[in-house]
Amino acid sequence: MIETARLHLRPFTDGDRDWSAAQAADPVVMAHLGGPQTRGKSDDRISYMMAMQAERGHSFWVMETKADRTRIGICGLKIFDAEGAPLPGEIEIGWRLDPRSWGQGYAREAATASLDFAFGRLDAPRVVSITSQANKASWGLMERLGMTRRPDLDFQDPRFPDAPTIVYLIEAATWIR
Repeated sequence: MIETARLHLRPFTDGDRDWSAAQAADPVVMAHLGGPQTRGKSDDRISYMMAMQAERGHSFWVMETKADRTRIGICGLKIFDAEGAPLPGEIEIGWRLDPRSWGQGYAREAATASLDFAFGRLDAPRVVSITSQANKASWGLMERLGMTRRPDLDFQDPRFPDAPTIVYLIEAATWIR
C-alpha cells in the first residue's frame, strides 16, 4: 500500500490477528493506550480497521520492515471518533510500535508517509493526533512532525486513564510548506 525507505505499510488481514493480539496484550506497548487488551477487543479493533480500509481506503496499517517483512507496529489514518472528542470526523493519525523498534525512527518514517497520504491522496484539510501528557515519546514525535499542541481541544477520553487526552494537529498548508 505505502512504501518508505525501510517500511511497508499495508492493510490488516486476518493473518495479523495473533500478532496484533500479542502486541495489544503487552503492558509496555499499551502503557499509554488504555492498558493491555483482551483478544476479543483486539480482534474487534482489527475488524474495524479492515472495514474502514474497505470503506474509505485508509485505516491504521500494519508496519513491516522491508528487509525481512517483520511486523513491528501499526501506523496510519482513521476517522477521529473518540467519545467526547472535539473535531469528530476529522482524520486522525496514530501509531503503536513494538518496544524493540523504539528509537530507530520507524514511527516518524511511517507517520511522515501517512501524513503525505492524508494531504496528498485524501485532501485532508488537517490531521489530528491524540495522546496523554505522560506519553512524551508520542507527543515528541507529533512536534517533530510539525504538529501543534492544542490545549483548547484536550478532552477526557474514557478509554485512557492518563487524563486528560491531549490533542495535536497539523493543517495541510503547514505540511505542504
